[in-house]
Amino acid sequence: MNVPYRQYHGTGNAFAVVEAAALETDRAAFAQSACAELGVDGILFLELDPETDPTRVGFTLYQPDGSTAEMCGNGARVAARWAHEQTGNRKFRLDTPAGDRLADVDADQTNVTVEMGEPTFEPAEIPVESEGPMIEEPFEGLTISAVNTGVPHAVAFLRSVEEVALEAMAQPIRYADEFPAGTNVTVAEYVGPNEFRQRTYERGVEGETQSCGTGAVAIAAVAVRQELAEAGTPIEVSPPGGTLTVTVPTDGPATLAGPTVFEREGTVEFEGANR
Repeated sequence: MNVPYRQYHGTGNAFAVVEAAALETDRAAFAQSACAELGVDGILFLELDPETDPTRVGFTLYQPDGSTAEMCGNGARVAARWAHEQTGNRKFRLDTPAGDRLADVDADQTNVTVEMGEPTFEPAEIPVESEGPMIEEPFEGLTISAVNTGVPHAVAFLRSVEEVALEAMAQPIRYADEFPAGTNVTVAEYVGPNEFRQRTYERGVEGETQSCGTGAVAIAAVAVRQELAEAGTPIEVSPPGGTLTVTVPTDGPATLAGPTVFEREGTVEFEGANR
């Protein structure tokens, strides 16, 4: 069968969007083959409910290894961009495994802001095996803070992120027993007031991506907690693929904003996992 898709990226974080009704089984196998064929970081299976206000978008992300992720900041922004193209609406409620997330497409029809939920440092909610919040603790050669921004992140602040051998550095943390569900590993560099550089090794991709929205929020959340940035004000986080704007209020959900780009559309041939 041929499965139609539309491909987008958010600051270099690439996704193929597939309407949920187009493929209801063998999604993990499809994601593994399609991510490799298209060179994307995940497959978004999306479903519109235009009768709701704001329009509801069913959201399921499959990653290149066939696993699902509870939340993805750039994927959520891409989902809202796609939904805007389908409906003409600008406000959406994304129904993600991490909970409902409101998204707003700007008047330029490309920049998207999405609510990311409240970051948590509680060990049971990350999850991480720790008696209390893991904040600036030595771990596998880095000093890390553990936070959940929809998915778990181990965040380390470094003098520079450019010359880091990220994959070699990240893997012992990614697979550490202390993180029973695994973790993304994000390194950050302080550039100036409310400005940081970012690199992220993503769980499920099993490699570095050009951008990671939940990682950008994780950096901002840790920075606010450590008084490296100010709560409630825009924080610029720059992964290799561009610049994202994060706001972490003292109370309520963080937000993630940035550009989205439509790249192409087409079909992927898929015969199913057991054929």
